[in-house]
Amino acid sequence: MKRSELILAVYLPTALLAVGQGVLLTTIPFLGTSLGMTNLAISVVVSAAAMGTLVMDVPAGALLHRIGLRRSMIVGAGLVVVGTFALALPISVGWLTAMRVIAGIGTALWGISRHSFITLAVPPSERGRAISTFGGINRIGVFGGPALGGLIAGALGIQASFVAAGLMALLALISAGLFMSPVSEEQRQQSHSTSERWRAVRVTMRANAGDVTAAGVAQLFAQMIRSGRQILIPLYGAAVLDMSVGTVGAVMTISAMIDMVMFVPAGNIMDRYGRKFASVPSFAIMAIGMGLLPLTNSFWTLTAVATIVGLGNGLGSGAMMTLGADLAPPEATGEFLGIWRVIGDFGGVAGPLLVGFVGDALGLRGSSIFLMFSGLCSSVILFALVKETRQPEIRVATVGSGSDLSHQASQEAMTREKQSCHLSPQ
Repeated sequence: MKRSELILAVYLPTALLAVGQGVLLTTIPFLGTSLGMTNLAISVVVSAAAMGTLVMDVPAGALLHRIGLRRSMIVGAGLVVVGTFALALPISVGWLTAMRVIAGIGTALWGISRHSFITLAVPPSERGRAISTFGGINRIGVFGGPALGGLIAGALGIQASFVAAGLMALLALISAGLFMSPVSEEQRQQSHSTSERWRAVRVTMRANAGDVTAAGVAQLFAQMIRSGRQILIPLYGAAVLDMSVGTVGAVMTISAMIDMVMFVPAGNIMDRYGRKFASVPSFAIMAIGMGLLPLTNSFWTLTAVATIVGLGNGLGSGAMMTLGADLAPPEATGEFLGIWRVIGDFGGVAGPLLVGFVGDALGLRGSSIFLMFSGLCSSVILFALVKETRQPEIRVATVGSGSDLSHQASQEAMTREKQSCHLSPQ
């Protein structure tokens, strides 16, 4: 597909939604405080969207072939619009939680439809760069969104920030609706019945049981360290090193800056050298950073550790999404990615909870060791137990001409190769 179409149909709405959801990271906790909610209740509200996404991942994957990728993306964005605009209305704690769950359900539909769209529309040889860019845009949005939310809330009031986030979601919906065209392979997928599609998922999992199981476990550990570090580093700076909110914010900003600029080299590494060349060192570097956290004693040492962690996380931008796309059977992409994403989302929800649990039992230094262990497990499993899934670009010469076949023929050859063997023999 044309790069301009990918930018307008996927990257532009992704950027709009990412910034809008980043705005909410700052303003929802303040709304909870104004409603007189406890810290526990606020944490439940903040995690409600993630819970809605987790519950909806598999049903969303199964829904793709019924209503199509374009409609799934539009419905998902629409639910995010409704769930975000509603926050600007007079709202109770229960209604607030329900709206965040609705937004999370929409995020599941939106996320899986985008993931499937890239998987089907982009050649496997370019998939790493396409998905790492997708991940990088999300990082940029989350980086800039909180600051924007604080500025809007400070100048116009907290409700105005919710209106702004809702408008961004609405623009994302319009962009997807205007610029996303049907994927030719999508129509081929829809010719399969539901039972045939789930049968394809089972066949893929049985045929590559060892790799799929190992990759799933690695994905779980990877998302634990990714989500856990976002709560552990600020907690450690505040509780152990007695830093102010502004100082901890500066540490996290520097880490995020390093993180978000790494998506370009991450994608090139995955496509040129292999998925494992990015993912294995990514989680190993994050583990090293988490292991060094108990040794920090100042702003500069904590910043150095946070920078190491940000570097590692950025190097793995889109790595686990790319691995899932490589493993997915072409005739049942949505169903497989629904299962793949629920594993990652479970790890993302479990990470912060386990940081708190281990921290209460063993202290925050114990939490850092736990996250170091999670990162090392992911890295070792990916290195030792998961085969390389990168598919090099296929060029087939015509008899007697020495010229390459058309790009379309090359892609058809790659599709047939993937159908016969979802993993390369490397």
